[in-house]
Amino acid sequence: MPIEKNKVMELLRTFDLLDHLKQQYDKADVLFAKRDGKWLGFSVDEYVYHARNFAKGLLAMGFQKGDKIATVSNNRPEWNFVDMGMAMIGVVHVPVYPSIGAEESRFILEHSDARMLIVSDNLLLAKLQPIVAQLPAIEWVYAFHVNDRVPHWLDIVALGESRKVALRPVLEQCRQQILPDDVASIIYTSGTTGFPKGVMLTHRNFMSNVAGTYHLFDLGPDDRILSFLPLCHVFERLANYLFQSHGCSIYYAENMGTIVQDLSATRATVFTTVPRVIERIYDRIVAKGDDLSGVKKLMFFWALRLGEAYHPEQKNGLWYALKLKLARRLVFSQWQRSFGGSMKFIISGGAALQPRLSRLFFAAGIPLMEGYGLTETSPVIAVNSLVKSRSVMIGTVGPCLNNVEVRIDEDGEILTKGPCVMKGYYKDIDHTKAAIDPDGWFHTGDMGQLVGDRFLKITDRKKEIFKLSSGKYVAPQVIENLMKESIFIEQAMVVGDNEKFASALICPNFDHLHVWASEHKIHYRDNGELIAHPSVVKQYQKEVARVNRITGKHEEINRFRLVAESWSAATGELSPTLKLKRRVLYKKYAPVLRDIYGYAPDEENRGAIKFNGAVRDFDLPSEV
Repeated sequence: MPIEKNKVMELLRTFDLLDHLKQQYDKADVLFAKRDGKWLGFSVDEYVYHARNFAKGLLAMGFQKGDKIATVSNNRPEWNFVDMGMAMIGVVHVPVYPSIGAEESRFILEHSDARMLIVSDNLLLAKLQPIVAQLPAIEWVYAFHVNDRVPHWLDIVALGESRKVALRPVLEQCRQQILPDDVASIIYTSGTTGFPKGVMLTHRNFMSNVAGTYHLFDLGPDDRILSFLPLCHVFERLANYLFQSHGCSIYYAENMGTIVQDLSATRATVFTTVPRVIERIYDRIVAKGDDLSGVKKLMFFWALRLGEAYHPEQKNGLWYALKLKLARRLVFSQWQRSFGGSMKFIISGGAALQPRLSRLFFAAGIPLMEGYGLTETSPVIAVNSLVKSRSVMIGTVGPCLNNVEVRIDEDGEILTKGPCVMKGYYKDIDHTKAAIDPDGWFHTGDMGQLVGDRFLKITDRKKEIFKLSSGKYVAPQVIENLMKESIFIEQAMVVGDNEKFASALICPNFDHLHVWASEHKIHYRDNGELIAHPSVVKQYQKEVARVNRITGKHEEINRFRLVAESWSAATGELSPTLKLKRRVLYKKYAPVLRDIYGYAPDEENRGAIKFNGAVRDFDLPSEV
């Protein structure tokens, strides 16, 4: 019997989505990839064909339920084909970030017990082949990209096709034996502190999250989705399943650098993102505003100030509504065009979103909604939504899903329970027991509160909150987000555990700072010399002083230092989801942190490596 559209909640295994897609949305253009500069579409029939024959090919190779296959790939339709093919026969998919280092890649490939590795291109193949050569458990290496070094993934599809008659009943029997509580995937956390843990997620975990979010978003087969966050990350993967459940057409961006062009070319209606991407897009918009002159420039920044006061429930009054209508016509309409002209809404997750940005995008007619979850919760726990009235509160992550329970522990930690909670950490009973208590509550490690008994508000990570020597607690993420509201600041890390006062390491937004320095006739040879210039120092003192006027007295940043190098996932300071790797930063800047608090080298033990990067530190003058 066909699966009715309103019965998506009855889909219990990830590959059931394929049956749903075929029965409800038998489209000729469901998945897209850019090949040779043109968008190439794949139909639902092609999706089903490749997935089923890939599954048969694996059966012909001797794969069984519970075996593991790792993929290291960019986003592409083929990722879905092999993902669904594995799921049909109970093979566990282990998706790995392409951007992580060799040591972490080796750990995941070895720890997961993967029997096969599939890579997307020759660069990744060159990076991973020396590692695979030392891991006898990996029996095969395949590639999505045609090359002469390893077999092509379509060889497995061809094998399945060649034996389709004999393997058809075997595949059907395998499908019937896959239970909702069987593990579908092991996703390794991004590892901001040491090696990652393998999170075992079941079919029920994923599909309960699809069911919990299905009715929260106005989506349908006419929607065009641009996908650029890594599919190996649980947020984009769940969104990928959700979009497929609605029959949307999904366009997989070439890379992060082509997002703007791809938005325009596809005229996307929706995309998911992390806050850092939105921050960079906003910075580019402001930079264009800075290039304006006269009345146009005044109008641009008037619209920004107006947008920062926006309230989603239209509580600003009639006069504000009239001004906003003018701002949308004269300024914000340009924003919509920069997003392709058809953007309905954006969903942000993975880290805390600045409320100011959400207000601005809402004001611009592009609702930017924040959600919250973890890899261990498949991932969504709560999310803002436009579908139901009073379901958006900027500054919170929205109401909790109907099929998820949440409570705030005595110490303020968020606990959750429900079908989305992981089965456990792979080969790690101790950490599993520490994360999930005997009553089934998963301890998120995040601190929060329920606003109006409905909206969940995240205050910080439990492990990142520190106490000053005065006994006062400081939540660094809150302050760091306030600092990043400045266009001059790319990243910031607030420190001060057991110290008299809080301090900060500041990574400047060098793209903006270089332009600003040119406008102010500041000459410099390199970033080290630039951040030491008195005019630059004064500007950053003003930016930090602005934050200090907002925070509590004990949270004020009394001393800060500028660093002369950018932080990124590629250089190791950020995780693949662009979160601060605090342990890495503490180690990298250990001598700087010692000096900031006046310690001698033998008095401070956060790290002892020699610091090789240029930095500059400043106390805030009392007059700022």
